[in-house]
Order: sequence, then structure tokens, then C-alpha cells
Amino acid sequence: MKKEVSYEKDKACRQALLAIKDTMELLSGKWKIQIIGTLMEKGKLRFMDLLREVDGIAAKMLSKELQDLEMNELVKRTVCNTKPITVEYEITDYGRTLETIIIEITNWGIEHRKKLFEKPE
Repeated sequence: MKKEVSYEKDKACRQALLAIKDTMELLSGKWKIQIIGTLMEKGKLRFMDLLREVDGIAAKMLSKELQDLEMNELVKRTVCNTKPITVEYEITDYGRTLETIIIEITNWGIEHRKKLFEKPE
């Protein structure tokens, strides 16, 4: 007997998978979540301060990732009228909607490290 799949379930499944794909493409890579988390924790930061905070990232990569995050309205870039010109970055209200995801990733990572690296008693 052939199993019937309702159109609505199939449509909802496709929409969910597309949403997951979109989210993973936006947040993929080694750096974006670290940049977002840093800006959430530290607040507004100048480019060089952010470069120091995100351990191991190159200036060129940070610039690229910030452009992508700004294009997706997760990060706001402000050019300050100073000599020399400074640029500040901060998380947007829309970017703050990722806070629960960042917290859950952090909590999972802490538990994962415990599981792998701590010796059982």
C-alpha cells in the first residue's frame, strides 16, 4: 500500500528545511557567531577592538564578515567624525533576536567540552 503524504505536511517540511538552509548559510563559517556574540557581550566596538576580541581572525576576514552581517541587518556600522576616522560596530535590534540561539550554542559547547575533556569520577 502506498503511503500518502499530505500536501500541507510536505509544504511545511520544505519551508522548514529552507529556513534551516537560509539560517545556516547566513551564520555559517568559523567567525560570524563569534563576532555576533562578542558584540552582544561587549556592546559597541571599534574595528581594531573587535579584531583583538575575536581571537585568531584576520583583519581582512573580519572586514568581510562584518560587511555580510551589515548587509543582513544584524550589525550596524557607524563612521565616526574623528581624526583619524574611526568605525564602530554594534549589534542591531534584529541581530539581538539571535541571542537565545547564541546562548544555546554556548551552553551546548560548554557541556560538549565537559563530556569530551573531563574525566569521569
